Amino acid sequence: MPKNVKPNGQSKVAQDNANRSHPWQLLILAVPLILANITTPLLGLVDTAILGHMNEAAYLAGASIGTLILTQLYWICGFIKMSVTGLSAQSAGGQDKADEARLKVLIQGITLGLVLGLIFVVLQSPILSAGLYFAQSSDEFTLSTQAYFSVRVWGAPAALINLALVGWLIGQQKTRTILLLQVVVNLINIVFSVLFVFGFGWGIEGVAAATVLAEYSLLACSLYAALRIVNLNLYQAAWLKFSALKALLNLNTNILFRNLALQFTLAFVTFTGATLGTQTAATNAILMQFFALIALGLDGVANAVEALVGEQKGRRNLSMLKRQVNTGLFWSSIFSLVYAIVFWLFGSDIINLLTDQLSLRENAKSYLGLMIALPLIAHWCFLFDGVFVGLTHGRAMRDSMILSAAVGFFAVWWMVSTLIQGSDAYAGMENYGLWLALLSFLASRGLILGLWYGYLLRKPDERLWI
Repeated sequence: MPKNVKPNGQSKVAQDNANRSHPWQLLILAVPLILANITTPLLGLVDTAILGHMNEAAYLAGASIGTLILTQLYWICGFIKMSVTGLSAQSAGGQDKADEARLKVLIQGITLGLVLGLIFVVLQSPILSAGLYFAQSSDEFTLSTQAYFSVRVWGAPAALINLALVGWLIGQQKTRTILLLQVVVNLINIVFSVLFVFGFGWGIEGVAAATVLAEYSLLACSLYAALRIVNLNLYQAAWLKFSALKALLNLNTNILFRNLALQFTLAFVTFTGATLGTQTAATNAILMQFFALIALGLDGVANAVEALVGEQKGRRNLSMLKRQVNTGLFWSSIFSLVYAIVFWLFGSDIINLLTDQLSLRENAKSYLGLMIALPLIAHWCFLFDGVFVGLTHGRAMRDSMILSAAVGFFAVWWMVSTLIQGSDAYAGMENYGLWLALLSFLASRGLILGLWYGYLLRKPDERLWI
């Protein structure tokens, strides 16, 4: 009997397709990722509480600047996770040499993360100088930032390799493993932060050292989890070849430019809001928390879509691929509707929790209508980002992001700001125009990627499977 046929006559592929087609399968994959996402801000709260109980306020400010510098770099390098997730998912769906393919993707991702991480360590001085320049921090904060950053940067190799390992595990649909690893490592971070700061008296360096220890702990645990899946006997066959590495670098380059365009747009929102005054900058900081909240759920759904769509591309199964996209759209729409209802019913309470300043509360609440619309508009681009990560169509992700930034955001912002400046009736509403441009940007991304997906489906042999 062929090895892919079960005794009852049903093939293994057919059985797997039946399991994957169930509407709850995507949610089963997404929920652990959502819970893992939630642990990250909780960990940040613990670190903030520890630093906030130290003698100097400069410690908290310095650590926040040091964290911001590294976080921005890691976020830009998110192309590692995105590309590895798609390629890992496709290797899981491949029928020929699947074991060799998944090991090759794992090796490629680890190698790329290690090289970039070592570059950050070598270039730590110019990176810190550039970060301090853009942060425009005072001398008091600068000393704390230097102390924190000089320790924390040594975790860069582990942090970037972890992007590859987590992306690879998502592609292999090991989402419960990811949740378990995230919880364990966050506990390690908390325990050693308390020990290093209050037990050993290491101060701000102790918080940084605990984070570095947690990053390398996650590396060890994730690598162990990955090695239990792959066949190491295929190591030599799966080792890097220039042609394979060239394809990976091309994919990562496209996603890198996509990330840079997104980061530039979000930075523009932050810095432009700051030029409108302290009150506006503080209001935008609160409103961005609504964006962070929707990302917890919508990112989880998108990550599950990445794995399932990539698997079906590996199998070249068009009908199942379309079914997974439709299922993703269903759950993404459900999540966005729930978010909108929560913001409608409890948006004022969320704002009240974030600030006790009455003027700031009232100003932020005047944007609640936009916050209610935010998940309904944004979920499309989250979902289709996941689809194109699974398809590993980096050029589509790059071009759609650049076009959305140019036309969907900056052109709209220019038109709206021109209207506001030219009319006394709209005086003082520049920040509303900024948020309208951001919503237009999110809508443009979803629309362009959705149309691009339809374009691929019309000639799958020529456009989809490449």
